[in-house]
Amino acid sequence: ILTAFRIITGEDGTTLGREKLDKIKSNANYFRSELRRLGMSVLGEEDSPVVPMMLFHPTKIAAFSRECYARGIAAVVVGFPAVPLYGARVRFCISAGHDKEDLKQAVKKIKEVCKVLNLRYEKSIFG
Repeated sequence: ILTAFRIITGEDGTTLGREKLDKIKSNANYFRSELRRLGMSVLGEEDSPVVPMMLFHPTKIAAFSRECYARGIAAVVVGFPAVPLYGARVRFCISAGHDKEDLKQAVKKIKEVCKVLNLRYEKSIFG
């Protein structure tokens, strides 16, 4: 852990830590903005590598997880009692290891899932 902190702070004499942190922020902000552009209800702070997207209805939790898994996407779904009954969500975890093409493909597949499950709430109240 101490070595990781030295790298992040640059005490190791390199810029590797700064480069990784910059890439995580860039990746997360790109991913977040693409989900919003598609009409998804996205929570969380800019620059955060954890990108929560609202599913709202609890019946969509398992379906979203299955549909993502079938498309090769790892998604952490969260429902009641961890969140309010109609506060179901998915949390995507973005890393510096993702490249832009990975994220573009993920967004494309998530768009398919959201169309199937009617999750584009920012575009229509009917999803």
